[in-house]
Amino acid sequence: MTFSQPPAHQPQSTGLDKKTSAIASYALGWLTGIIFLFVGKNDPDVKFHASQSIVFFGAVSVVNVVLSILGSLLGALGIIISLAGLALAIFAVVVWIMAMVQANNTRGVRAELPIVGKFVAPYADRLADSVA
Repeated sequence: MTFSQPPAHQPQSTGLDKKTSAIASYALGWLTGIIFLFVGKNDPDVKFHASQSIVFFGAVSVVNVVLSILGSLLGALGIIISLAGLALAIFAVVVWIMAMVQANNTRGVRAELPIVGKFVAPYADRLADSVA
């Protein structure tokens, strides 16, 4: 007996289709990633998008906190560190937009994040596989 994945337009347990769930898993970064990791657990593609969101935006959040702390402790050098934080934030917004566009274009099918996908995907795979 062969099982196939549901078509992209079939509603998931969230009441949303695969494409909408994949896009929404990036909407608020790691927060919606966590939500859709568990809510969309019956669809491996949605879990993968949610996991990528958690891994990438979680890492960006941690680095931003570290840069903020270092920036406040280092006085004049802190200005340079604050600029690095700003550059990271701009980069994260670009990846965020590209991720949602890609999730839309692939109709929610598993796809690596643009630019950083090859670094993030292995961790996202492990996280997605750990949620039953």
